[in-house]
Amino acid sequence: MVLLENDSFLTELTRLFQKCRTSGSVVITLKKYDGRTKPVPRKGHSETFEPADNKCLLRASDGKRKISTVVSTKEVIKFQMAYSNLLRAHMDGLKKKDKKSKSKKTKATQ
Repeated sequence: MVLLENDSFLTELTRLFQKCRTSGSVVITLKKYDGRTKPVPRKGHSETFEPADNKCLLRASDGKRKISTVVSTKEVIKFQMAYSNLLRAHMDGLKKKDKKSKSKKTKATQ
C-alpha cells in the first residue's frame, strides 16, 4: 500500500477511475485514524495513547493497486470539496436498476 499526499492521492484516484471505466471496479474505504502504527495493547498493559488530533484514512484499490492517504482536520474541507467533485465526475457509469423486479413484487402482493 502506498501512502500518498492528498493532492497526489486524488490524481492517482482519477487514474484508477479512468483505468476501470470500461470494466472493473474501484473500492474506496474511509475510517477514523488516530495515528497509531502499532496494534492496540492488550488489557494487561496500561498504556494510554492520546491522539493529537482527529484524522481520516482513505484507501482506494482496483484489486491490483492500492493507494491511501491521511487527511488531517485542517485540510478536511479542501479535500472534501475536491474529492466530491472527483466522485461526481466519475460516477456516471453506474447501471440503473431493473424495474421488472418491482412489478413482479407488486403483482405478488395483490
